[in-house]
Amino acid sequence: MTIFEDREESFEKKFALDQEARFKAMARRNRLFGLWAAGQLGRSGAEADAYARSVVMADFERPGDRDVLHKVQADLEAAGQTISETDLRLRMDELLVRAAEEIKAGG
Repeated sequence: MTIFEDREESFEKKFALDQEARFKAMARRNRLFGLWAAGQLGRSGAEADAYARSVVMADFERPGDRDVLHKVQADLEAAGQTISETDLRLRMDELLVRAAEEIKAGG
């Protein structure tokens, strides 16, 4: 194997690891977002966990964050709570940072 091939293989492995870490962080962020929203909806315990799982699953409907955001926003509005899309996105961003830190710390 040449030096170039070794470097290419190394970059490919790093890319794969980075993508896996990103996927884990996004899934954890969605779970944390679901738990936060469950609290806003007055849910706790097993009911909050089930709601958080439904938020995680919503992310598989379409690429991007819009499916998660719209699910939570619609559920909050159905419960009579109006939180702007901007505020929800800010919460998602905060939770992504938290999720990445938790993963990095091995949690």
